[in-house]
Order: sequence, then C-alpha cells, then structure tokens
Amino acid sequence: MATIQSSNSKLFFSNYLQSLSQTPHRLRKRMLATWTPDQELNQVRLRSGADMKRKLRWYDLVALGIGGMLGVGVFVTTGPVARNNSGPSVFISYIIAGISALLSSLCYTEFSVQIPVAGGAFSYLRVTFGEFVGYFAGANILMEYVLSNAAVARSFTEYLCSAFGVNDPNSWRIEVHGLLKGYNNLDFTAVALVLLLTLCLCHSGSVENLVKPGGLAPNGIRGVLDGAAIVYFSYIGYDSVSTLAEEIQNPPVSLPVGIVGSVLIVSALYCLMALALCMMVPYNQIAAKASYSMAFQNIGWKWAGNVVGAGASLGIVASLLVAMLGQARYLCVIGRARLVPSWLSKVHPSTGTPLNATLFLDFSSSKAF
Repeated sequence: MATIQSSNSKLFFSNYLQSLSQTPHRLRKRMLATWTPDQELNQVRLRSGADMKRKLRWYDLVALGIGGMLGVGVFVTTGPVARNNSGPSVFISYIIAGISALLSSLCYTEFSVQIPVAGGAFSYLRVTFGEFVGYFAGANILMEYVLSNAAVARSFTEYLCSAFGVNDPNSWRIEVHGLLKGYNNLDFTAVALVLLLTLCLCHSGSVENLVKPGGLAPNGIRGVLDGAAIVYFSYIGYDSVSTLAEEIQNPPVSLPVGIVGSVLIVSALYCLMALALCMMVPYNQIAAKASYSMAFQNIGWKWAGNVVGAGASLGIVASLLVAMLGQARYLCVIGRARLVPSWLSKVHPSTGTPLNATLFLDFSSSKAF
C-alpha cells in the first residue's frame, strides 16, 4: 500500500513539473492568441449558457447614455474643475473633452457594429491585438468603473445632505481613527445606494462673473487643457452604452445613433450648465463639493439649493446605475475568454443578465467606500 502511494506521489510530482515547464509556452501562446469576430459572436458567447435579452432600441440607448454621463459631469466634476483648473472657461474644457469623446465614440460605433457583443473595448482589442492587450485594457477599464462608481456614490451623499439642509456631508459619514486622512470617513449612505441599485438594476446670473476675477481663463491655456483632461471622466457613459450590444434590437442602426447622439446631447448640456454655474458665482467662490446647491445658497436661494440637491441626487443615481450596468457586462465577457473564473460569465436564464458579475463587482464597489 505504501509502495502504491509513493508511486502515485512521484507520478503527480512528475506531471506537475511537466506542466510547469510548459507554462512559458502556453502563456506566450495565450498572450498572442486572437479571435475572429465570428468566433466572438458565436463560439465564445455560448460560454455564458444563456443569451442576454434583446429589448433595447435606439432611444433607450440615447437615454441610457445621457443618464450615464450627465450626472457625473454636472454634479461631480464641474465645480472642482472650474474652481481649481479652468475657471470660467470650464465650458471650453467641456468642448475640448466633448470633441475627444465624440471621436472616440465614432471608433466605438464602428467596432460595435462589426462586433456587437457585450465586451466593449475588451472585445475589440482582443480581436485586433490578442488576449494580453485585451485583458490589460479590460482590467484597467474595470478598475476605472469601480473607482468612478465609488466617487460618484460619495457625491450622492454630499448632494443628499444639501437636499436636507446639512452643509457638512461628513456628518453623515463615520470617521475611523488610524486611517489616512481623507480616506478615514466611511460612507454607508453611498454603500446603501450601491446595494439598492444592485437590487433594482435653474437660475441665470451675471456675465461679469465670466471675466472677474482673473479673466475667462485665469490659469491660461494649460488650465483649460488640464480641466479638459479631468472632465473627460464625465463622458465614460458612452462606453457603457457599447456594452449593451447583445441586448439591442437592430444593433447596426441603434448603436451609432445611441452612442453618438448621447455624446452630442450631453456635450451641449455640459457646456450650458457649466456656463450657468460660472455666471451665478465667481469661479473662485464655487464650492468644491455639491457645487450647484451651494451656488444657489450663495445667491440667497436656499430653497432652490435644496431642490437642486434632491435633483442632483437622482441624477447621480441614474449615472451610477448605467456605470454599474456596463461594468458587469465587461466582466462577463472577460469571463467568457476565461481570463477570470468562468462562473462570472454566466447569464441568468430567466432575467437574461450577467448576475454573478453584477453581484461580484457591486460588492467590490461597496468595499471601495
């Protein structure tokens, strides 16, 4: 009996060493492996077990794109960028970022029509450059989604406080001593919002404020470009729209209209809202947090600030919902490629949604608070 066990152990150890010696070759082969669009659409998609339900039309995509982008730009990035980078020329930063987003969205449109799968940029890169580049990009995009969701959800707390007339959002957070300052306030309101979404899956001002103090661009062209780089974060919603390719009726028509249409509409709204904010109060008096609510309070319209706080909270909810929807589909397709555990790729047969990926990522987002 002891002889048999010893023989089995030696055989196991020999097989293990043989497999280990083949790892560099297998890794190199996997890194350079590419898939054809036909394989991506048929063979790989079957690994999810069930198909996502095709119920969305072009106007649904436009609405989702606007909801996904508008909440972030208007209520999260505009105030800090106007105060710290661009000044009153923040609307120019939005124009520059909007043009960049439009050009990028045209690329997304072309790829999404040819490869209408839920993987977005991950699938496009995997087909073109191979699995290593696709995985590297997919991992970065997922990290961007998780961190941006955390930032947006924390902004929800700030605007919700404003809606109830509370000026200090940290009063709704729990301070943990011993953690690094700035990261030591646990935001359970934001956590509750993320968990809830998981289960559910204006006033004019003075033109003089645009040129006083410091002129239209107080920090020069560098400030405008720095602001454009930051507010580009507000356009991530169009990427989420491209991940819905497997749930769209007539993708060749609906995807271009949905992606490009939402970017154009949101760009115009961003510029108008940024102009309105900078006309209400001088840029150096814009609050870094809950900027629009504080702007109304600064001009004596406290009731309007409370209303804006409530409305902004709902806008942030919509933006967060679309982002959470997109990130789950990314992880689902990465699971189909077997670059993460394959159970994350499973689509629930009754709901037609990537249930495992949704629960896993939303739990990860909650831990980011």
